[in-house]
Parts: sequence; C-alpha cells; structure tokens
Amino acid sequence: MRVALVTGSARGLGRGVARELKARGAHVHVVRRSPADRGLEGEFPGRVHQADLAGPEDGERLVQEVVKADGQLDIVVHAVGPYLLAPLSETSAADLRRLVAGNFESAFYLTQATRAAVRSTTGAYVFFGCSGVESLRARKDAPAYVVAKTALLAYVRSLALEEAPFGVRANMVSPGVIPHEDASDDTLDPELQGRIPMGAPGRVEDIARAVCWLASDEAGHVTGQNLDVAGGWMM
Repeated sequence: MRVALVTGSARGLGRGVARELKARGAHVHVVRRSPADRGLEGEFPGRVHQADLAGPEDGERLVQEVVKADGQLDIVVHAVGPYLLAPLSETSAADLRRLVAGNFESAFYLTQATRAAVRSTTGAYVFFGCSGVESLRARKDAPAYVVAKTALLAYVRSLALEEAPFGVRANMVSPGVIPHEDASDDTLDPELQGRIPMGAPGRVEDIARAVCWLASDEAGHVTGQNLDVAGGWMM
C-alpha cells in the first residue's frame, strides 16, 4: 500500500489528484490551510491535516503525523500555488513576495521536511507548474506567477538530480486551461478556451491521471521532467 501526501488538496486540482490517488488504492493524506473542512474528513477520514507551508514548522509536523498514521510516505504531490492575473506594472512587491513564497518557497520547505521519509521508500515527488513555463517567452497575463513557477522548475530539476542516487524521482506537471469550481475567472473565459489548439479545455481528471502516472512505477525511469497537460496551449 502506498502512502501519499497531497498539499493544496482542500479544493480544485489538488483535491482531484487526492481523489484519483485514493481511487487507485493509496492511503491519501490531504492538507487544508484554513480551518474550513469542506467535506474532507468525510472523503479522507483520519487523514486530514491543517498546515501552512509558508514556513518549515508545519511541514515537519505534517510529515510526523503522516508517518505516525501509516508508517511511511511514498508520494508527495505539492499542489499549492497562489495565482495573480496582472501585468508587471500592476504587481506590487508584496504580490511578488506572496507568489514566490506560495509557489516556490513552500515547495522548498515541504521537500526539506519530507526528504528523509521519501528516501526511505524510494518514493516520488510531483510539483505543479503552469503550461508554457519552459518556453521562457514573454507573458502579459500573469508574468509574476510564471516567474515563480519558472524558479520552481529549476528547483525541481535540481532536486531530481540530487535525489536520483537515492532512487527518488521528482517531476512537474503543468496544467493548461482547466475549468473547475475553484478556478480563476480567466480560466473560465470561453474566448480563451476557444484558442486552445485541441479545441477544448482540459478536465481535472486529465491532471489527476498525469500526476498519478508520474508518481507510479510506470514512470520509474522518468525524473526531472515537466509534463504539460494543456491540449497544446502555450506550445
């Protein structure tokens, strides 16, 4: 039995990933930042945690709780990441700090907290990027967000190289336009959706299945990679 920890799993894509991992037989631990439960305890009884990953303290406690409950940790999926739809001219220093902290620093803290446990099971990490992050092209819609995700991609690849001798893999999945009840308003824009090369937006299930594959033994020789699940968006 594999044990998975999915951050950002109180809603949206993270919750979709948690559900898919559970459906495939994993013991899934979910994380919410706020006290609001949103039905998590009913879906993941005994494996719901409250934590703020903006610093190292909660991450260390979180891992201890997971290992205490299930004895191990095989899969870490980091689906945390605040978003900002604004040009650089309208992005404040506080906005930038929030985006970097939420998208990049939180991943660093979580990795530091989980490293020993994941090494002990020769497990896998999957982080969330954004479509087109590797192109380094100019962006008008959410440039500060893309900057933070670009830093995360460099970190994921460095982590993959560092952890490879321990049999641990680290990869990134980069969603495109994926409408869901918690998505940003621009993701729900029909005009934007119409510009996707494959003619339609993706589904939460598309992202969840990609994450499950990257975390599985089927991808056992895949590490340091970024998988765009975007229907050609930002290609």
